[in-house]
Amino acid sequence: MCSRDASKDSLTAFYPRDDRQLAELLEETRVLSRLIEDLRTLALSDAGALPLQKEATDLVGLVRDVIRSMTPEADKKSVSLAASSSTDRAVVDVDPVRIREVLTNLLSNALRHSVSGSSVTVSVTQTSGGVAITVRDVGEGMPPEDLARIFDRFYKGSASRGSGLGLAIAKSIITAHGGDIRVASEPGKGTTVDVTLRQ
Repeated sequence: MCSRDASKDSLTAFYPRDDRQLAELLEETRVLSRLIEDLRTLALSDAGALPLQKEATDLVGLVRDVIRSMTPEADKKSVSLAASSSTDRAVVDVDPVRIREVLTNLLSNALRHSVSGSSVTVSVTQTSGGVAITVRDVGEGMPPEDLARIFDRFYKGSASRGSGLGLAIAKSIITAHGGDIRVASEPGKGTTVDVTLRQ
């Protein structure tokens, strides 16, 4: 026991505790763990084996919950975050955890590319065949060459700081639900993402 303690003291003398470096290593570990999980999700989707725990879910309520969770991030950037809906409830049989993941990703992207004083809106619209969710920002937008490859894995535009997997995963989840996801964007005029989920 004494020799072990002496060895520990000796190491501490040569390698003093560095809380900043430890925090950076912890964050890198979290990022790596997230990347592994993202790759696993895509692999399952490719194999047609992405597990979905579907249940009747009110998408209006789910959108409002996600917006509440993202409001602190929006406040830090001084960006207005709001939701609107053409109906009080829009119930669809989906996996609420997976759809929440998609919405969180879309809102994170919108906030990341929005400037202080601008806004991000999420609208829910009941359609004849299902429910449409639209996420719209008035941020920097994307040039056509980035827009054409937006769902490609690991593709990152010049302004992107992520892994390049977020939108690929969003598409895989929506496709697994039998839905559609489309993106429209123009430099300097913002980006609009339309998600359609069928009832």
